[in-house]
Amino acid sequence: MRAPARLAKLALTLGSAAVLAVGMTTDAHAATGAIRYFDFAQHEFRIDNPPDNVCLNLQFHAWLLANDTDKTLSYFFGANCTNFTGNLDPGRAVTNQSPLSVRIIG
Repeated sequence: MRAPARLAKLALTLGSAAVLAVGMTTDAHAATGAIRYFDFAQHEFRIDNPPDNVCLNLQFHAWLLANDTDKTLSYFFGANCTNFTGNLDPGRAVTNQSPLSVRIIG
């Protein structure tokens, strides 16, 4: 009776370890590249490999916003992704829109 119990415990332990190993190797969805934004004095700030569908507040209203990622970027005039202003395709930039928050949409 002890052998089947040990075998079941060993199988459970190995199964749990396998699930943990697979779970730790999967990446969260994120855009590859950077969102770059500039203040009026042309100081550059960047967000590298931003996550998908997460609202990101910028440190200030950006004078220039550049989407150097591989996904489309929505930008908003207000904080917390309020007051939608527009979308930027990969490789595009916009000036004088004063976004305060952004979100990668796909």
